[in-house]
Parts: sequence; C-alpha cells; structure tokens
Amino acid sequence: MHFDLSLYLVTDRSLSKGRSIEWIVEEAVKGGVTMVQLREKDCCTHDFLKLAILLKQTLKPYHVPLIINDRIDIVLAANADGLHIGQSDMPYAIAREILGYEKIIGLSVESLSQAKEANALDVDYIGISPVFLTGTKTDISTPLGLEGIREIASFTKHPIVGIGGIHVGNTKAIIDAGANGVAVVSAICSADNPFIAAVELKNETIYQ
Repeated sequence: MHFDLSLYLVTDRSLSKGRSIEWIVEEAVKGGVTMVQLREKDCCTHDFLKLAILLKQTLKPYHVPLIINDRIDIVLAANADGLHIGQSDMPYAIAREILGYEKIIGLSVESLSQAKEANALDVDYIGISPVFLTGTKTDISTPLGLEGIREIASFTKHPIVGIGGIHVGNTKAIIDAGANGVAVVSAICSADNPFIAAVELKNETIYQ
C-alpha cells in the first residue's frame, strides 16, 4: 500500500483541549497531514474501536491511511490501514503473519542498535523516537537528536519518520538530516487551529 510519511499525526485526546479527535484529524488532514495514528492508552476496547471506525470513515475521502497504535485487534475489527508497534509490543513477525502484507506495519526504534536490528525485518517504516525531549511521552530513551537521524539514515533500509519534541521550528532540520517525515502530537492536537498548524508544518517538510 502506498503511503506518505511526510506529516504524520499521532492523536492524543488529553492534549486536544476538549475538542473531538475526529474534528482535529479532519482539520489537520485538510491542512496537509498524510498519515494518522490513533493512539489510545487509557481507553476501553469498545470506545477505542468506535473511534477507530469513525476515523476510518473520516479519512476515507482523503485517501489518508489510518494506523492503530499497538492494538492488532482494533486494526482487524475496524479494517484500519496498519499497525504501529513498539519494542515491547507484539513481535513484528507475528503481527505480519496475522495482518499479511496488505497492511502497513511501522516499528518504533529508540537507539542505533534497534535501528540496525530492524534492517532484518521487512517493516514498512521505522519511527525514530525520541528525536528531542518531549512532554507527551514519559517512558522514553535519551533523545537521538539530528545526529542520530543522520546516522540511522546512513544505514537503514526503511523509510524514517521522526517523533518527539517536533514543532514548526525544527521540522526542516529533521527532514534535512535524512528523515522522510515528522510525526507530531501536541504541535497539532494542542494547536488553536489544527488546520493552520498542519499547513505550517507541511510547508517545512518540502525540500527547498
């Protein structure tokens, strides 16, 4: 399945200022978001599935893939476009066996060694986490920084999306360092105007 990592939105209802996730997602997609990951750490399965189905319907007219964080059962039940897994989630090989090759599977890597290990896997992309310090995830490793992106880009066989502490002021530097895109949470979810925030971020991902 074709996908574009350039501006990847990861949802977080706790950062959304009381606004609905589906509204934020649609505004962000209108502004240039190219992929959406639904991440729900504190949500019952019933509500998670309901939201996934709603977002799938919202995104369909825009041809933007819906990725589900961690929950392979939600991917299957909502017929989402893919799954994103971390190092301590379901092993990639099992996820691929269940989902097949029609679905996108992304993998978080938090170190150079994990990025090298990922070369043995046919994941569709890797998420480098964190690029910079961030307040949206507390269980994270030492930031890899721009140098980490450059080094990983020099040997990885996978497309790269950077996540962690990313905003309009550092997006271009991340792309210039070798990333194929940036993933953001608060930069869009907490923005007063998610549409404008997405437009501004998207402009920074374009090679000059």
